[in-house]
Amino acid sequence: MRTKLKYTVIKNREQYDEYCSILEDLVDMDSDDESIVDEIDLLTALIETYDREHTIFNELDPVELLSSLMAVRNMKATELAQHLNTSRGNLSDILNYKRALSKDMIRKLASLFKLSQEAFNRQYKLIESVSSAKSKKKKVLAYSH
Repeated sequence: MRTKLKYTVIKNREQYDEYCSILEDLVDMDSDDESIVDEIDLLTALIETYDREHTIFNELDPVELLSSLMAVRNMKATELAQHLNTSRGNLSDILNYKRALSKDMIRKLASLFKLSQEAFNRQYKLIESVSSAKSKKKKVLAYSH
């Protein structure tokens, strides 16, 4: 007789969402129980594998990804700014391509959204406002971590 496994390789989005929810609950428990830690590690590995195979993260730059994740979670900028320990103004600059994500923010975002740091640590363009006497011009700068 076969024993039914508690977790299996993720086969669809519904199962993925379920595992993400379970993982979030386990992480929120903040337990040192070895079986809980092992369960967190297993779920993280399963979720990361699914992400690598089924995600459009590579098509989105880090700011688009962040905006998308905020929308999916109905997360307000104020709430995210608190998680990142930054001001709403700094977060607004990031979301408007005027400021880059710091390494610390990348670590916090990866942890918060249960993604690898690489999802947020990729090249994207920043926009720098340049004032002139006649008008404001936008200058696009290449940026990478």
